[in-house]
Amino acid sequence: MKLNKPPLLSSSSSSSSSSLLCAAPRSLCETLSPYSLIPRRLILLFVSDHSKLRSFVLVRVKVSSSTLANAKLVTLKSFAAKFHLCSSMATSDHPRSRHRRDESPTKPNKKKKASHNQEKNLLVSLHSCSKSKNLSAALSLYDAAIASGDVRLSQQHFQSLLYLCSASLGDPSLQTLAINHGFQVFERMVSSGISPNEASVTSMARLAAAKGDGDYAFKVVKDIVAVGGVSVPRLRTYAPALLCFCERLEAEKGYEVEEHMEASGIALEEVEISSLLKVSAATGRENKVYRYLHKLRECVGFVSEETSKVIEEWFSSEKASEVSGIGSDVELLRAAALKNGGGWHGLGWVGEGKWIVKKGNVSADGECLSCGEHLACVDTNELETENFVNSLVALAVERKAKMNSSEPMEDFSEFQEWLQKHGDYEAILDGANIGLYQQNFTDGGFSLPQLEAVVKELCNKSGNKKWPLIILHKKRVNALLENPNHRNVVEEWISNDVLYTTPPGSNDDWYWLYAAAKFKCLLVTNDEMRDHIFELLSTSFFQKWKLRHQVRYTFVKGSLKLEMPPPFSVVIQESEKGSWHVPITCKDGEESLRNWICVTRQS
Repeated sequence: MKLNKPPLLSSSSSSSSSSLLCAAPRSLCETLSPYSLIPRRLILLFVSDHSKLRSFVLVRVKVSSSTLANAKLVTLKSFAAKFHLCSSMATSDHPRSRHRRDESPTKPNKKKKASHNQEKNLLVSLHSCSKSKNLSAALSLYDAAIASGDVRLSQQHFQSLLYLCSASLGDPSLQTLAINHGFQVFERMVSSGISPNEASVTSMARLAAAKGDGDYAFKVVKDIVAVGGVSVPRLRTYAPALLCFCERLEAEKGYEVEEHMEASGIALEEVEISSLLKVSAATGRENKVYRYLHKLRECVGFVSEETSKVIEEWFSSEKASEVSGIGSDVELLRAAALKNGGGWHGLGWVGEGKWIVKKGNVSADGECLSCGEHLACVDTNELETENFVNSLVALAVERKAKMNSSEPMEDFSEFQEWLQKHGDYEAILDGANIGLYQQNFTDGGFSLPQLEAVVKELCNKSGNKKWPLIILHKKRVNALLENPNHRNVVEEWISNDVLYTTPPGSNDDWYWLYAAAKFKCLLVTNDEMRDHIFELLSTSFFQKWKLRHQVRYTFVKGSLKLEMPPPFSVVIQESEKGSWHVPITCKDGEESLRNWICVTRQS
């Protein structure tokens, strides 16, 4: 049957039962041909792709029951397929959608975006100037940005400018420009409410020090410490003020900076210690000179050529010859040196009179070829060793507490009791490391002959033929006992109390390291000891401990070669006789060619 198109009603006729509650626009009506019947209640979605901006219009329509009864229903899919909407409808017939678009602040957004682009472009340009070290161009960009007033400068802008100013201090032609503008930039940064970070403060401290204003360089560092937060000063932040005070012979102010650094947990390095040593020597503070010589011993080891000159100048000075010491009680000094691990006593200057300063070499066995004195192999002191041992126990206990294994695991204290019961050992063996050495081939596996060779070699080297202690995991030991070729050797070690098996879930490292530290004996392993467990230990202490106790090994065509610790330590040494030996850096790395400063006293 033929369906006549119902007339569209005006808004005044909306009360009729057959009216459209929301009339479709005229442009819509003209597009529907043939006119398909619309379900009684339907939400229609009209889509217009106008200027690449998709608009969505919802039209709710209602038709009468009588009309529906006389009509042939069509599916929504077929209706939608025939339904088209011209692009003009979205722009002309729907003021509500147009009103929403008009509300968008397009102009302010464009202005904000343009400002953001200017700030980004300025930062890129400043970075480019930094790379090319073009201070003049960077300052021109900065001045233009300030004059325009449209660019909001951030911490990064100021930081880049301050860095470039401080980096230009090495050029005499730019030094004045860099200092003057650097101060201006920093003042604007602070007045703008921007908190300077560590990098900005470091740059400012360098500029102040170059100006000779150590007080201001120190002030900006103290300010950042007082504020706290994420910006934490570093050695480079303090160094400008410290070095400035030392160069100007303002010793007390230099000591104040050092104290501030120690309170912040920042350690001195050679340049800073050498500067404090130099200003102490120049101002006749002999006790401070003694203190900084020992700081060099602790922190540096061998010294640079520049530092060696500072040391030589002090011992050759008239003031040094006037310094009287604590006397020559050799036994007292020797006992103090032994307690400290050897190589220094720390009780003060020894002897009287003029110092004799020479430069020479040290033989392979540690004899000074200038004075004939034998240098010591420096070990860790008693307090350091005790703390080391306690930290290892704490780590082992903490690890066991975190274990969720259902299998019972013995306490680390059982190992401690076992060691106490079976006496001292002269060497500890990392059994797994030795047995698996160079076994990464197809038929490779744990090599008991390699481990046995190390045991026999150390036993022969021992003065009283004492066996070393072998540390092996329980699983490894069980596997060796099941092998008829290995059983006799392993059972002999067990019966002689020279084999300890570590329990499942434990780390072998704790056991052999603890035993070596406890007995202050040798540790045979090629392990570099870089795992996380070793990172928890003091780096400076641990390196010193390894140098004194670790024995490395190699097998060349089945022949064992042990690399024993050096017979003497390449560090500044102070003997019970009052003499000093200072190693100087060696470019070639050949120890026999290294120069040492030998300082002795006639009495």
